[in-house]
Amino acid sequence: MLVESTTEVKGTLTNEFKTVLTPEALEFLEMLHQRFEAKREQLLAERVKRQERIDAGELPDFLPESAEIRKGSWKVGSIPEDLQMRRVEITGPVDRKMVINALNSGANVFMADFEDANSPTWENVVQGQINLRDAIRRDIDFTVQNGKTYRLKEQVAVLVVRPRGWHLPEKHLTIGGKAISASLFDFGLYFFHNAKELIARDTGPYFYLPKLESHLEARLWNEVFVAAQEALDIPVGTIKATVLIETILAAFEMDEILYELREHIVGLNAGRWDYIFSAIKKFRSKPDVLFPDRTAVTMQVPFMRAYTNLLVQTCHKRGAHAMGGMAAFIPSRQDPVVNKNAFEKVDADKAFEAKNGFDGTWVAHPDLVPVARAAFDKVLGDKPHQKDVLREEVQVKAADLLNFKIEGGKITEAGLRLNINVGIMYLGNWLCGTGAAAIHNLMEDAATAEISRAQVWQWLHQEGTLTDDGQPITEERVLQLIKEETDNIREEVGLATFKNCHFEKASQLFAELVFSTCFVEFLTLPAYKYID
Repeated sequence: MLVESTTEVKGTLTNEFKTVLTPEALEFLEMLHQRFEAKREQLLAERVKRQERIDAGELPDFLPESAEIRKGSWKVGSIPEDLQMRRVEITGPVDRKMVINALNSGANVFMADFEDANSPTWENVVQGQINLRDAIRRDIDFTVQNGKTYRLKEQVAVLVVRPRGWHLPEKHLTIGGKAISASLFDFGLYFFHNAKELIARDTGPYFYLPKLESHLEARLWNEVFVAAQEALDIPVGTIKATVLIETILAAFEMDEILYELREHIVGLNAGRWDYIFSAIKKFRSKPDVLFPDRTAVTMQVPFMRAYTNLLVQTCHKRGAHAMGGMAAFIPSRQDPVVNKNAFEKVDADKAFEAKNGFDGTWVAHPDLVPVARAAFDKVLGDKPHQKDVLREEVQVKAADLLNFKIEGGKITEAGLRLNINVGIMYLGNWLCGTGAAAIHNLMEDAATAEISRAQVWQWLHQEGTLTDDGQPITEERVLQLIKEETDNIREEVGLATFKNCHFEKASQLFAELVFSTCFVEFLTLPAYKYID
């Protein structure tokens, strides 16, 4: 007996969009939704319960029930040849010009991002799928207004795709009246259309997995991978994934995450900005955990050193790559002083990562590819990676991952004002369809914007918080600073851009987020209703 499909596309369906949103592709998405949506909801509900336990005083720890996995001598599965050398990875959104420039950048890998660097408008999401499909088939070009045309070079970076996290919906596609998981939408469409083509071109369907909070969430991804491969008659284990360890809870389960995905996983990545956000978010109400200005939370502070050391040790013990994170500094081709500062900061950051055992790193701009590569070349030489660096001297305990003391860290008026400015600036860009924005010579995406608004929320809601000048952080003070920074942004961008990019709405939304009694898990959830 045939069951009528309940899948409905609610977004605009142009003729071009129909080439990826085919009946067969929609049927594949419906299969993934029917099989895995209930489990996804259970895991999201468990996140809420876990936060309630943390609020009640529970501290994270390494899981006693999986101690044997941590003690075992197992390794992850085979790693494809084109993922052995990952010295420099460039990341960015999936717009057509970015896809071409990133693939041409000279980086080893391009992480095409449907998540934090992408504003998930329907146009961005579906056009991004088209752009990647065309790039894989080398049928992509882009012409700008001055007539310059961008095309792929002969040698391009290996393509890895980051779908959105488990917590996000894709409201433009419903099944039985319910929005599909954005994770399944992004992964499913890309895999359905491109897996066999990628294999035929001697590469494969490779993914970055974001925002995981437990090994059970990794297990769900593994089950999705197996089902997808079996549905398309592709050998299980063909999919290869790198998991971003960008939540503080996942740091306690790195071995378990590798184990759950061992047929499919090739590495872990130190997603530093989301990790900082996660630490603030999870312990936001604890009086003894009060984070200073964002600029003081560096890779050198105790909880960040412990996390990255443990990540390298864990990966190399299991035969997996340990990937470094993103330095937010970006160069300027117009300002030599800004350019010099960015190069020096990125060089120092990447030299630190290479010295500490990482096998590769991230950059956000093509001009930084040679800077990052040079830093890693000095340490790795001709080796494709340094998984032989086992970091056996590392002894990270639970208390080390939770050591949030930051010597000399202060909460300042300048830091408070900067957080407000960046939060509003980023939200305005996001509402206007831009998911990665250059703000004050830094590349801001959803993760860094989350730090800004989470800090303001924490400073407001922990009673008695003062800036270093002795002044209390009150609703009145923050409200006044929001007004002042909104005015400053209007002056900086001009009235036309201010109106067109919805900065007034961004200011209102930022205020709602920081004044809310309950901490909103992700700013992109309430913001999503304002984009088409």
